[in-house]
Amino acid sequence: QVQLGESGGGLVEAGGSLRLSCTASGRFFNNYIMGWFRQPPGKEREFVAAINWSGIITSYAHSLKGRFTISRDNAKNTVHLQMNWLEPEDTAVYYCAADPPSPTLATEAHEYDYWGQGTQVTVSS
Repeated sequence: QVQLGESGGGLVEAGGSLRLSCTASGRFFNNYIMGWFRQPPGKEREFVAAINWSGIITSYAHSLKGRFTISRDNAKNTVHLQMNWLEPEDTAVYYCAADPPSPTLATEAHEYDYWGQGTQVTVSS
């Protein structure tokens, strides 16, 4: 069982930055693939980024690559999402998720077993 909790959301002006954190409980965090998803108002949940157990392999939504960076600190059971050059279109509830070990990085929400409660990110124009 893995429990996840996000933090770091808030209100930021367009062009600004935020760093989201997700802290996990559970002894097997180091083995899990970790992902970030977001759900804009009135829209479906969408993939943002994922990272493998070692932090070496990452995957990003094509439209976000270059502005967002995912990283993890296994010693602290934490995964981060650094978001730069934020745009109003980035406004959403951001969720972290955990996927048991797999040969590939999951990019679909249904592939993840554990979810945090989400943190709101609002970007003003």
